[in-house]
Amino acid sequence: MKADLHVHSRYSDGADTVREVLEQAVAAGITHISFVDHDTTAGLEEALALGQEYAVTVIPGIEISAYDFRRNRKVHVLGYGYRPDAPHIHALCRPLLERRHRHTLEQAGKIRETGLRLDEEQVLAMVPEGGIAYKQHLMDLLTNAPFESSDYRQLYRSLFKDGGPASGDIRYIDAFDAVRAIKADGGFAVIAHPGQLDSYGLIPELAAAGLDGIERHHPDHTKDDHERADRLAAELGLFMTGGSDCHGRYGHPVTLGEFTSPGNPLLMSCKHS
Repeated sequence: MKADLHVHSRYSDGADTVREVLEQAVAAGITHISFVDHDTTAGLEEALALGQEYAVTVIPGIEISAYDFRRNRKVHVLGYGYRPDAPHIHALCRPLLERRHRHTLEQAGKIRETGLRLDEEQVLAMVPEGGIAYKQHLMDLLTNAPFESSDYRQLYRSLFKDGGPASGDIRYIDAFDAVRAIKADGGFAVIAHPGQLDSYGLIPELAAAGLDGIERHHPDHTKDDHERADRLAAELGLFMTGGSDCHGRYGHPVTLGEFTSPGNPLLMSCKHS
């Protein structure tokens, strides 16, 4: 059994289609996969159907863009194995998706004001599956430089960070509401890459609200992150997950299945394929 429980597709901010990701998964020998596109389950039906075609078990997944209002920082919450219609997740995330789409189109307008060519039709043509525009789509239209290159990072920072013309962010979902929605839809709630966003302090509080697991294995995690995750999981009775956080060319180069958690009880509990 080889799993990757954190991959993205064109239903959110991934560069590859569900089929293309599954083709890569088969080549990597992956048996279980979860598409955790941001704030949407729109790709689940396609992923389940193609999973059967490629003989890969697809576990329903989502990554909710949440916020720790006590500490004033972002936190991502992964949801797995929820019921297919996911009414609570949809009700919580739909307004967020609408805010993100409007915000990205506004960002495109502000970038146009700097003299760079970026019309709305181009932007909308980049997002046929999910229908939601992301910053990654704007960058794809503005540069051919690889994501990991200094040219890409410099352009991104000049536009979206440090007071750039398209800086600023949307209002995110309360992390506790994210956990509750996932649980209400019969799913498992897992905190994503706590080392990346420094979410460790929130984990005991979310565990009291129903959090099930910690994403231990992630490309951004260090040995220290693994040790902190191990301690918290043991103290709070949480299981651990792992994934590549693959975004295709919209993210750092990663290998599917490289960051996994063998024997994860989630893989045994979710029988979708």
